[in-house]
Amino acid sequence: MSINDAAPAFSRRTRRAAAGLSAAVACLALTVGGLALTAAPASAATTAASDLVLQVGADQSQRNLAWYSPTAVAQVAQLALASDVVDGAFPSTAVTVTSTGGPTTSGEVNHFATFTGLLPNTAYVYRVGSEGDWSSTYSFQTRAFDGDFDFLFFGDPQIGSSGNVPNDAAGWNATLDVATAAYPAAELLFSSGDQVETANNEAQYEAFLTPDALRRIPFVATNGNHDVGSKAYAQHFNTPNLDPTAGAASSGTTSGGDYWFTYKDVLFLDINSNSLNDASHIAWLTQVVQDHGADAKWKVLAFHHSIYSAGPHATDTDVKTRRADLPTTISNLGIDLVLQGHDHSYARSYLLRNGEKANAAEAAGADSVVKGPGGVLYVTANSASGSKYYDLQASGFPYLSVSNQEKVRNYTAVEVTDEAITVKTLRSQANGDQKPVNSVVDAVTLTREDAPAVDPNAQQVAVAVPDTTPGEFVWSVDGTNGLVDLGTATAQGDHFAASGSINPIRVTDTRRTGAAWSLSAQVGTFSSGNTLFSGKYLGWTPKVVEQGGGALAGDAVQSGFDAGDGLGVARGLAHAATGHAPGSAKLGADLDLKLPTEVAGGAYQATLTVTALS
Repeated sequence: MSINDAAPAFSRRTRRAAAGLSAAVACLALTVGGLALTAAPASAATTAASDLVLQVGADQSQRNLAWYSPTAVAQVAQLALASDVVDGAFPSTAVTVTSTGGPTTSGEVNHFATFTGLLPNTAYVYRVGSEGDWSSTYSFQTRAFDGDFDFLFFGDPQIGSSGNVPNDAAGWNATLDVATAAYPAAELLFSSGDQVETANNEAQYEAFLTPDALRRIPFVATNGNHDVGSKAYAQHFNTPNLDPTAGAASSGTTSGGDYWFTYKDVLFLDINSNSLNDASHIAWLTQVVQDHGADAKWKVLAFHHSIYSAGPHATDTDVKTRRADLPTTISNLGIDLVLQGHDHSYARSYLLRNGEKANAAEAAGADSVVKGPGGVLYVTANSASGSKYYDLQASGFPYLSVSNQEKVRNYTAVEVTDEAITVKTLRSQANGDQKPVNSVVDAVTLTREDAPAVDPNAQQVAVAVPDTTPGEFVWSVDGTNGLVDLGTATAQGDHFAASGSINPIRVTDTRRTGAAWSLSAQVGTFSSGNTLFSGKYLGWTPKVVEQGGGALAGDAVQSGFDAGDGLGVARGLAHAATGHAPGSAKLGADLDLKLPTEVAGGAYQATLTVTALS
């Protein structure tokens, strides 16, 4: 059992003391665990370059490339403005990028290159190879580097799964053709994983990489369970910001690692769910969100093994493990949307917080949902190629808002704006006259509450207070990070313990009368769904961090685990006696949490209320 990320956060609003002014200034939280150009031909002009795929870069100003050559010859990628093309000749003004790479598991050589410094709303041409031995010329178009955008999400192409590679490839090509025709300005092609049936089968990879769209729209790869039997996945896909130590494969002969990128103020995270080292994934996710989440308007996570699906894998032991391990972290990190595959059927969850329905009133199949703190929408994609479908399990799952299996090819269009994400799943293959190509399987629009979004471990305070004038008593939170981290609990025999400290509170008293004042605080009941434990288990030791204005710290209060009511009742944080000198003081308190081992696992929250008297 562990306790993680207990994080009260306070607004920097200032409060004036009245006869008794209280404000719920913190939510204590803890986890008890357990524009398309005409595409160039897909076939290369030279046999020295194959398997070429244009991929997403670290941000919208970059594109990554990967390709194969039959021998270890030095090769480069060249990039030029499409406007510089004259009479079909590749421009002499091209920028040349040297490739990196090495031998592949199939006896070829792979090459990686990155185009950087791209301009918005610009058409480019590119080619790969060497002088006198170039591939065909391909083209792509950048869009605006901010604002709205669409991307397309595809479930398990898994070329070869049916036993008929040409048929599977035809279905995959057809879906990409339908999707990119319906969404010609789509800016990313996003896979849920399982690109091929057999990880080391290059014929299947060749078929997967046939579509022209994969050379003109950036591709986002996800590592599926059929992709890890060899190094081929890692050799075919040049993923940005890859951390091979996070969720690493268990063998040196397989492909592993987690990666991330940003695109138009959206932070995308993609983890290798083949690794059941969920602690590694959690540490990686936490660090990336800590480093880059503050700059993101939305956060989107992708991994292959759906934890909220309706197919046969939903009850697999390994999926149950991920479903137990990951959702609380996903909620706590403020992830908005999770994209998944693996179960070859469509599913959409309710908004879930820590794995439980966030809003009991959310209706099944609602076409719009409003995200509160910690709410997450999980979507599982059906097959994009038609190579394999799974039947839905007969028994219902309480986390499912929508499930569908018609055994026709699907794709999902994700439309992103500053205010909303719309997830629309469509048929790329007709299901009778009543359900033609591009008819809608399911659609939902995700928005946030009107109030500013907050971390699920924190609560902002919205209190309108007039400007401070001389001769008043005021208090405000002096912290800047918005979080108080109680860390990870350690077993202490008959209890679990965690500690931390509140963000400092600044008290300023400029009144000439020197009237007495006091601040006290009380924490409510901690709750996780229907599971509760008393706020009395939280204790503290107040302190005056910066002296001034005659401020004196309140008495230490032990956790109610040892004796008494802890902070379950109002306790003094600080006070000043009548006749004190005017001035300002900074107040703090070290927190001490002791929990009985009988407390059930879950993500708990409780409100800390501070009251000022003067």
